[in-house]
Order: sequence, then C-alpha cells, then structure tokens
Amino acid sequence: TAPEDPADDSLLVPDDERDADRLTDAGPSGPSDSAVSEPTVSEAQDDVEPAVLPDGFTTAMVEITEADGTVCEVCMWLADSASERGQGLMGVTALGTPAAMAFVWEEPTAGGFFMFQTVTPLSIAWFGAPDGDGVAGGELVSTTDMEPCLAENSATCERFFAGGDYVLAIEVFQGDLASIGITEGATARLLTGSEASDCPLT
Repeated sequence: TAPEDPADDSLLVPDDERDADRLTDAGPSGPSDSAVSEPTVSEAQDDVEPAVLPDGFTTAMVEITEADGTVCEVCMWLADSASERGQGLMGVTALGTPAAMAFVWEEPTAGGFFMFQTVTPLSIAWFGAPDGDGVAGGELVSTTDMEPCLAENSATCERFFAGGDYVLAIEVFQGDLASIGITEGATARLLTGSEASDCPLT
C-alpha cells in the first residue's frame, strides 16, 4: 500500500494455463488414438510464479499488548521513511519471516492509505502515540480490510482512513491481525533499538 502523508506527502498477472500438447502416432495400421502428454515435474515448477517479498527494507520488533495483558514481540518489516512508506507492500505476494509491515511516523498523522499496485488483500491497524515515557504502547485507533487496486491511475483507488490520528500502522495479509495479537483493546509500540537486517533467530 501507499500511505498519503500530509507532510511528506503491486502488479502480477497470473500466467495463462498452458494446454497440454496432443501427440498422434502414425503406425503401420493407421493413426492411433490421440493421447494427452502429462507435464513433467520441472515443467510444472516452471509455471509457478516465484514469491515476491518486500525489498530494500530492514526489520524491527513491535511489542503488542492484548486487552488481557498478554504481551508479545513481533518481528515486522520496517517502513519509517517517506520512500519506504510509499512503497509499502506494493507487488508483494509473501512476507517471509516477518509477520507484518510496520509504518512509523515521528509525529501523529491522519493520512489515508490506498492499494495501488498492491496485489494481495490486506488488513491494517492504526495505533496512536505511546505514553509519555514510551513504555506503554499506543492505543488501537481502528482497523479495516483493504482490497487490491489494479487501476492504471492511482487517483481512482479507494482511500482508507484511520478513525483518528496515529503514529504507527501495521499491515498484514487480510485476516491475520488477530494472529499477532491485534484485537479490540490492544496497544502497540516500536521497540527502540530493535532495527536489524533480519528477524532475530528464535
């Protein structure tokens, strides 16, 4: 997706199925019945599009506290610059080891998101600023599901807005928010100093 920052300011087409070749043998007594050739394993593998992962991003840990007090740390792709937030999950078909992408702002914002060239349906959760000392996460502002927009002009894509100002937005493949602890009453915060090239080994 691509958030529209007030301040600073994905497209895969499935391969057509290949028709199996039909082979006809001509023997001494005339043509035999037509037979359909079976694709080999290597041919079947060639038809599978490789997964597209986020490219050019680092990772970071986000602490999510559920309404019942359960705390978990989740590794996510980190988008904390205007260019990274603009790229987001455009064209992505797999997340790899990170469970989500975290969009981070230094100051509260109200900009909307849109799904231009984003081929995978997503769910998004927006969070407000953490408490004054940064120990407790920001409260959940709102969530929504977002569908791909494969239009040629981004201006025609639907805009998705949070229910209030936010400093953190978390995107997952559609329907996966609860799997990382994001439900009503949850809070979340980026853990300072957790940025790395890859998720930590577990």
